[in-house]
Amino acid sequence: MTIHPRPFDAEPLDPASQEAKHVQVRESLRRYLETYGDPGAAIPSERQLSEYFGVARMTVRQAIDALVAEEVLERIVGLGTFVARSKMDLHMKMTSYTEEMIRRGMVPDARVLAFEQQGASPLVARELQIEIGQPVVRFRRQLLADGEPMSVDENFIPAHRVTGILDDPPPTSLYNVLSEKYGLVMEWGEDTIEATAASPSIARLLNVELNAPLLKIQRHAYVARSMIDYSVSYYRADRYKLWVPLQRPGVRTPRAYSSKRLG
Repeated sequence: MTIHPRPFDAEPLDPASQEAKHVQVRESLRRYLETYGDPGAAIPSERQLSEYFGVARMTVRQAIDALVAEEVLERIVGLGTFVARSKMDLHMKMTSYTEEMIRRGMVPDARVLAFEQQGASPLVARELQIEIGQPVVRFRRQLLADGEPMSVDENFIPAHRVTGILDDPPPTSLYNVLSEKYGLVMEWGEDTIEATAASPSIARLLNVELNAPLLKIQRHAYVARSMIDYSVSYYRADRYKLWVPLQRPGVRTPRAYSSKRLG
């Protein structure tokens, strides 16, 4: 919410109302934010809001707590309370990041951090089910939308499956190149999703605070029974929420669930 140049002028409380004061404060703030709230901007402090509405700070805190629970506002420890940025649903699907951002009306971009061949580390070898030291192609990127960092992706592919890929510039869409140049159309995959905290290097790349919450997704992608790609991605938890459709076995869905993974 932009406090300047316009002054904060939410609707005052109605002393004749039978509604609890914290509810009145909550709804007055909600209406103000719907009209003037800029995502990511700070709102006045509890003390300022207490003085503005003429209520106790505990009453203001109650109202703010409710709006935080609804994801209208978000608190950042040590900084204050801010208008929440809308979160993009993170649906799991093997499509390209570029396609997904364009579909959302955003301008996608990527900064290549590494595009090289190296020997598989013990971790990568275990995940790809290959020998330690076997050549793999490593492709690491910082993915952006409308100029803002959204995620950091790192892919590992057995080098013998993509001979000559390093002779060309880094691909804009990795899965498109795998499909069109090498005939490797990802048919299925397995994702492991967990919460984690931003390390110093990831925090810098995602423009978040050290130890900020992130979504970490590890993927194993297959063509038939052959694993082609192992990837690790870190998503900003303040910009994404996970959406997972559920279905009882044997029951047809009333709609076609399409999911997305920024790949």
